[in-house]
Amino acid sequence: MLLILFLICSSQTYWVFNLKIKIKYQKCGFGLKANTNLTEDNKLKVFMRWYVLRVASNREEQVRETLVRKVTLENLQSDIGRIVVPVEQVKRIRGGKQKVQKRKLYPGYVFMEIEPDANRKISEKAWFLIKETMGVGDFVGTEGLPVPMSDTDVAKMLSEVEKVSEQTAANIKVDFAKGDVVKIREGAFENFEGAVDSIDTERGVVRVIVTIFGRSTPLDIEYWQIEKV
Repeated sequence: MLLILFLICSSQTYWVFNLKIKIKYQKCGFGLKANTNLTEDNKLKVFMRWYVLRVASNREEQVRETLVRKVTLENLQSDIGRIVVPVEQVKRIRGGKQKVQKRKLYPGYVFMEIEPDANRKISEKAWFLIKETMGVGDFVGTEGLPVPMSDTDVAKMLSEVEKVSEQTAANIKVDFAKGDVVKIREGAFENFEGAVDSIDTERGVVRVIVTIFGRSTPLDIEYWQIEKV
C-alpha cells in the first residue's frame, strides 16, 4: 500500500513539475520561440534565440536570401528560424523625380533566429551552413562564441521590422537640421549662402534664410539643390 501511494505521489509531482516548465516557456521573452517537445532523452528542447551575424558591407540582403535558400534545401527549419535585415523606407529626389528607397538600419549585420543545443551552442549543422556562406563573417559574441541578443534588443529590432512592414508612405531623407549653414548649388540663387530655417520632409523642401539686398529673405529650395558649408 505504501509503495502504491509513493508511486501516485511521484507521478503527480512529476506532472506538476512538467506543467510548470511548460508554463515558464510559454511566458518566454518577446522574440523567443518556445519549443516544449521532449527530446529522445526526455530533455526539454531549448527555445530559439536571436543572434547577430557580421556580413560583408552592401551584401546584407544577398546573404540573407542565400541563407534562407540553404536552410530550406538542408531542411534545417527546426534549427534556424527567421533571418532579417532591418530597413527603413525613405524618399529621395534625383533630377526632380521622387523615388522610395530602402535604407539599412544596421549596415553590415544580419539578424538570425537560431535554436541552440542543450549546451547553449549552435548546432554543428547550422554552424557550417552559416559559416560556409559567401560574405559571412563572425557572430557578435565574446571569446569567439556567439552570444544571443537580450530580450530588450530583440524587442527593439523586431519593432523596427514590423514598423517598416506597416509603413505606407515614407518621408524624404534630408541630412540637414535647423540652423545649418548651407550653400545653394543651382538655380536663380546659385552660390547664395544662408541658414536652414525649417524642413518639409514630405516634400523634400528646405526653407533657407538668405540675405538679398541687405534683407533676410526666406527661400524654399529642394534639398538636393543645397549643400552644407
